[in-house]
Amino acid sequence: MRITSRMVWTTGPALAMLTVFFVIPLTIIIYYSFQSRGVYGGIETAWTLENYLNIAKSLYLNILLRSLKLALLTTVFCALIGFPVAVAINNMHGKWQMTALMLIILPSWMNLLIKNYAWIVILRRQGLVNTVLLGLGWIDQPLELLFNEAAVLVGLVHNHLPFMVLPIYAVLEKLDVRLIEAARDLGATRWQTFRKVILPQSWSGVVVGSILVFVPALGAFLTPDLLGGANAVMIGNLIQNQIFTVRDWPFGSAMAIVLMGVVLLSLVVYARFGSREGEERIL
Repeated sequence: MRITSRMVWTTGPALAMLTVFFVIPLTIIIYYSFQSRGVYGGIETAWTLENYLNIAKSLYLNILLRSLKLALLTTVFCALIGFPVAVAINNMHGKWQMTALMLIILPSWMNLLIKNYAWIVILRRQGLVNTVLLGLGWIDQPLELLFNEAAVLVGLVHNHLPFMVLPIYAVLEKLDVRLIEAARDLGATRWQTFRKVILPQSWSGVVVGSILVFVPALGAFLTPDLLGGANAVMIGNLIQNQIFTVRDWPFGSAMAIVLMGVVLLSLVVYARFGSREGEERIL
């Protein structure tokens, strides 16, 4: 194919930006991941695979598995909550629908630090939940609701729920209502209508929402740091600690590459199950 001056002017800036902000940093991270840590931190040029082998140690492997577990649970809960919410919004009309959409979108505009501190206020020993439970007489002592995996899961679901609701709503909005009416006229129950008509038609929105939730949840570090503490460390916290505190840049880079590999694998899964054939295989 002949490269014209117009192609250079139109694609050149994008390629230059991609090279500067993605290709070069990624190349540096890959290079660092195969080097050794210096005596005082940083990089010492000595090619090695030790950084990747260390990830297989039980401590780091457990953190990686915990990150995968929490990211998957976040995705599942966001889907279970987000789908009914998207259906409810789709069934609304006029100003009520716009109001509901704004209520879903507005939290994503809020600073993540503020949202996490709000959960700290709600879940702490003197927080709203414990105060209500103590007032009702359901508990005698305040519950330890913070600094565990459950608190991290609550925070992750709250932070990422809009990214599940909006793709599903966008697909449901284009759903042909006549298909639902035809299914009901033919005697299908509500569950059969949902499983055979609504879910297959909206499956692409569920898959897109799952990717938008799973990828950032897997690399989250602020939410597990504030709500989980030392009891729910995720791989994002480990990478941050290795880079900025321990200054073991090679090991931190190796973990970042592993994290990117998991993300790429999730995109492969999306490419496989996001198609019409994927819908048929699952349903």
